[in-house]
Amino acid sequence: MPPIPGTFVSLSAALIWGSADFFGGLAARKQHVFQVLTLSSFSGICLLILCLVGQAEMPPSLSGLLWAAASGISGAIGLAFFYYGLSLGNTVVVAPTAAVIGAILPVAFASFSEGLPKSFQLAGFLLAFLGIWLVSQSSSTAARNAHTGFWIAVLAGLFFGGFFIFISQVESGQVFIPLLVSRSFELLVAFLILLVRKIPIPSLGSNKLALLTGLLDSGGSILFVYAKYLTRLDVAVVLSSLYPVVTVCLAFLLLKEKVSLSQWVGVALCFSSVVLISI
Repeated sequence: MPPIPGTFVSLSAALIWGSADFFGGLAARKQHVFQVLTLSSFSGICLLILCLVGQAEMPPSLSGLLWAAASGISGAIGLAFFYYGLSLGNTVVVAPTAAVIGAILPVAFASFSEGLPKSFQLAGFLLAFLGIWLVSQSSSTAARNAHTGFWIAVLAGLFFGGFFIFISQVESGQVFIPLLVSRSFELLVAFLILLVRKIPIPSLGSNKLALLTGLLDSGGSILFVYAKYLTRLDVAVVLSSLYPVVTVCLAFLLLKEKVSLSQWVGVALCFSSVVLISI
């Protein structure tokens, strides 16, 4: 397959995931993070079921199902940390930091399993990591929330990396069923934690932003799975991990969060990295 389709699909995933993260952070300001995760997982499952209607997709093997389940558990924990971090009101720290950490693990994994990428792509990876890191440099780093948000984002990124690696182990040609299994386990984790911690089960109409987040998150996941079939895992992950650019821009435009010069430089570097990775 030529690299352009994989690049386009990966960037589309980044656009949708970035929007999902922005609305997920807003939703987590209104409800407990696991209530948000429960609602978003439910709406995401509904979207995946609709996508399966009329599809002739065969179920994956037992090992594929187990990998999908593992990705759902890892993704659920990562999203819980991530939404909590965003709810602290420091999007420009949390989103990029989680993206960098979440991309490093799959890139290292792909280097061992698929070999090193081409020199231009490797340079693009380094440029993307630098750009994302610059975006994460908050102009208010002295604030307590910025420091707390950073370490929460690190934890979220580790579990995001697990999601990328686990879902990539499902055999080729499988899209909707593995994601449906993954999202179902995500819902199960959120539901069990609500029961254990005696947090009320949210009603479907209690947080419409959480429902929107789930639709967007599943949409981004669908595009990512397609992208990893069109190109290398590390290329798909790094380009999809440019989602913080979208999240930070939305926070700047809609929430009036301050964005420093170094952060805008980081945004420019992220866009430049796309050119190198696509060569």
